[in-house]
Amino acid sequence: MAYKIIVSPNAQKEIEDAIDYYALHSIDTPSHFINAIKESYYALSVNPLFRVRYKNIRAINLKKFPFSLYYIISEENQIVRILSCFHNKRNPLKRPLYKKNIKKLV
Repeated sequence: MAYKIIVSPNAQKEIEDAIDYYALHSIDTPSHFINAIKESYYALSVNPLFRVRYKNIRAINLKKFPFSLYYIISEENQIVRILSCFHNKRNPLKRPLYKKNIKKLV
C-alpha cells in the first residue's frame, strides 16, 4: 500500500524558496527541481524506508540537486511527513538533525 505524503509548512516554504531562487537564474531549472521533488515523493510513497539519519528522522537526496528531504514515518497510519527540504551546502549546524532544530520541526 502506498504511503501518503504530507509536507510541513516549513518544508513547503523551503521548497518554494528554492524554486524562486532557481527561477532567478534559469527558465528551465525550476521545472526540473519540481520534477525531482515529485520523483522523491513517489519514491517515498512506494518505499519510505531510506537511511535513518537521527533517531526516527530519515532523509532522501534529490536527484541532480544539492537538497535532501528530511522526514518521519508513521507506519500505522501509512503517512510520510516531510519536515524539511535542506540545501546540503548550508551550515551543517542548521540541519534538521540537531536536537534544537528537531523541536522546531516536529
